[in-house]
Amino acid sequence: MTDLPPTPPHFVAREPRLQLIPIPRSGAIIWLNLSLALIIAAIGFGLGFGQGMQAQAVILSTVISVAVLLWLLNYIAVIFETRAIARAEPIAETTSKRPSVWRSNRVLIIAMVLLLLVYLIVTATVPGFRSITNLIAFLVLEAILLFAFKVSGQFATGRSAFIGLIVLVALIVISSFTIEGFLSGPNIKAILLFAAFLGIACIGQTLVALMGGLDLSIPFVIGASNIGLLFLISLGVPSFVAVGFVLILGGVIGFINGVLSFKLQGQALIMTLGMGFAVAGLTQILTSIGSAFGGNVFGTVPPWLQNLAAMNGQTFGLGFPPTILIWIVLAIIVIVALRYSAYGRYIYALGGNRRSAKLIGVSEFKYWTLAYTLSGIFAALTGSLLLGWSGGGFIGVGDPYLFTTLAAVVIGGTSLIGGSGGYGFTVIGVLVLQVLSSFLIGIGLKYEWQQFIFGLLILPMVALYGRSPHIRAQV
Repeated sequence: MTDLPPTPPHFVAREPRLQLIPIPRSGAIIWLNLSLALIIAAIGFGLGFGQGMQAQAVILSTVISVAVLLWLLNYIAVIFETRAIARAEPIAETTSKRPSVWRSNRVLIIAMVLLLLVYLIVTATVPGFRSITNLIAFLVLEAILLFAFKVSGQFATGRSAFIGLIVLVALIVISSFTIEGFLSGPNIKAILLFAAFLGIACIGQTLVALMGGLDLSIPFVIGASNIGLLFLISLGVPSFVAVGFVLILGGVIGFINGVLSFKLQGQALIMTLGMGFAVAGLTQILTSIGSAFGGNVFGTVPPWLQNLAAMNGQTFGLGFPPTILIWIVLAIIVIVALRYSAYGRYIYALGGNRRSAKLIGVSEFKYWTLAYTLSGIFAALTGSLLLGWSGGGFIGVGDPYLFTTLAAVVIGGTSLIGGSGGYGFTVIGVLVLQVLSSFLIGIGLKYEWQQFIFGLLILPMVALYGRSPHIRAQV
């Protein structure tokens, strides 16, 4: 039997892509054109505000200029590519199709567009933000984001955490140049203190998320423990005993959350939210008996608790609140426990593949309820520490933590469907949120606008880890 000669390849000439929306073949040219269009439009954006034009007209002109410039640059690039192809020899048609620019870079495109949208909104809203310095800072941040996404492709795991770390560094650098006194001692201490409150509350949320659950009762437990602790102290209960009692109650609430959400699989979100409302309502009823102030408790906070969380607190004679040290210690314990202990391995095993974990004898009920119990304890601890910071009990003190605990977990890169991530990643997310919050406050942005920008920040992060196959698909 003789060997047949190889079939010669079929040579075809590609059709020129001079379409209504021209798209160059080279991805590098597309990114170059997009960068040029954004830079030119951003310069015009800053000049428009500098000349006193109306915000609506400047924003509309910027959007139109980006679209027109990008179309024109791509059109010119396609013309040159078409001429080059016409002069070159025909190329062999390959069976595999090259992924489109959008499919291979959609997360980066979404992130850069959202960042541009944030910059436009802030500039249109805050007159003091309209400066060449802030324009340069925005362009630098876009460049850093582009670098982070491209370099992070080299990491097999922890890609979103790497991007979050780069974004954190970029925010610190840009904020230090934009806001006077951003790197001052008092401001750094304030950032770390509020990060400690959020970080402690996020411990439970991270543990629950690693198993594929959610705990929406955290802000309500924080508020209930805040007013409940001061109420007990006002009744004459020793402060240390009252704190211990509140932490135990937080653990009981978390345990009930775990049991109910385990029995009703898939309903953890609704169950924990309902439990949170019930706990907050019952606490207000009990603490407002004989008082005209529902949801508020007035009394004297013990000095030791004030020292723990107040801005002027002392830690072994040093001028920073002990809450920061408490968070650091807890973070180290949780990170080490998740990495090296049997509890941590079983948490990841259950979050990655429950059926496989059951086959090796891991009790899902045990570790599921334990995660929720710890979540309740740390939420109660956060509420107790916030009492030392504020000096008064308020049921709504935990409201911001409904959103920020989830945001910190997601931005850090912990998957909400379980099996991947960790508390070290959450720490990055916490710091990103707090530095960003400090930056937005420093430029004079209101709270509702901060929430809007936080939401925009979460979207590309969710898309980022959503692209990767879940660990269940890899086992």
